[in-house]
Amino acid sequence: MDIRYRITGGSPLQGEVHISGSKNAALPLIAASLLADGETVLTNVPRLRDTEMMLQILEYLGAETTFQDGTVRIRANNIRSRAIPGEFSSKLRASIVLLGPLLSRFGVVEMAYPGGDVIGKRPVHAHIIALEQMGAEDASNEHMLHLQGTLHAGHVILPEFSVTATENAIMAAALIPGETRIDLAAAEPHVQEVARMVQKMGAEVEGIGTHTLIIRGRKDLKPTTHAVPFDYLEAGTMAVASLVTRGKVRLHGVDYEPLLSFLDTIKRYGGVWKFDPAERTLFVDGELSFMNAMQVRTSIHPGFPTDLQAPIGVVMTQAKGVSRLFERLYEGRLGYLYELEKMGAHVEILNAHQALIIGPTPLRGRMVASNDLRAGTAMVLAALCAEGETTVNDVRYIERGYDRLEEKLTALGATMEKIEVEDARP
Repeated sequence: MDIRYRITGGSPLQGEVHISGSKNAALPLIAASLLADGETVLTNVPRLRDTEMMLQILEYLGAETTFQDGTVRIRANNIRSRAIPGEFSSKLRASIVLLGPLLSRFGVVEMAYPGGDVIGKRPVHAHIIALEQMGAEDASNEHMLHLQGTLHAGHVILPEFSVTATENAIMAAALIPGETRIDLAAAEPHVQEVARMVQKMGAEVEGIGTHTLIIRGRKDLKPTTHAVPFDYLEAGTMAVASLVTRGKVRLHGVDYEPLLSFLDTIKRYGGVWKFDPAERTLFVDGELSFMNAMQVRTSIHPGFPTDLQAPIGVVMTQAKGVSRLFERLYEGRLGYLYELEKMGAHVEILNAHQALIIGPTPLRGRMVASNDLRAGTAMVLAALCAEGETTVNDVRYIERGYDRLEEKLTALGATMEKIEVEDARP
């Protein structure tokens, strides 16, 4: 069954919306629950395909889980490390973050290679290199990841600023007595949250938010209660929706720091917004915003987030002048620009990483593809400001990462519905 969004554009979005918990934080926090016996409680967890799949994997490993009203309870007393088949890992790229906690706790971990979005190569070598430096032996083959061995504290130098490899190293080190230093660590907000959670469980962590972490682990970590932070990527997406529809939207439950680079970019090129730290609200005034040509380069945190590159590409179609887009992290993330061209955008793709977008150009409703999570969301944003009706195909990608996106946009005044069409593919 192909699930689609049918959207009629042209209506300025108006109103208020509460931003959900972060998927990118929730998934490794769920994995971290495996580090301790007893009941771990996570609040503000978004109900998504990905979070539900991660809980299914934990149940397969022997954990007891419940998920009700945004609260997840996990009892990891009876888990064991068993081979995770492709029916689980192929559907969830983030299952890779189970490597660290399972290997550290049981001395062995095996899983089919994780799947997920097709947005360029996401090799697993950074994970293997990190865990090998902690004493793991790599016995993987072409079908299965297999790591084994007793881990020890030491010095880990990551080969790249990998978010999930950093999370794996943090979780593995938290359960190892002694001091582990992790250099070239990623510092994204969700990485920081994993460090804070293992800290609450009993590990000592220094350097949170920097590219060097010092972790003093212990074997007897305790379960804890932890709140999943807001999804700054959803907040950025809703801010873009306000800008491109010339609307007025107030976002509740947000913090400024994770959005620093994004909001600075918006303001620098003509966007109008106001943040209230006391109320944790962000008001984006698309009606008063007049966007000019932009230059955006994605980067590791605290630079411009790669996951907001596609939404900002939609803003560029409505900005005055020649905008320059440089995707520095993934070679496959500009594919959505071909779909924008179908809608009337003036795009020149220079190579796999760079493009020019000339605007403003009126967009027209078309049938477009949702090639991955962020690209599909960009198509929704484009549809909201396009003339006529747009159909966005295969929105299962989008629903993997956005909590009730259709419901929230409709509440803001979008003309949007979800439809199901029989999938003609064999």
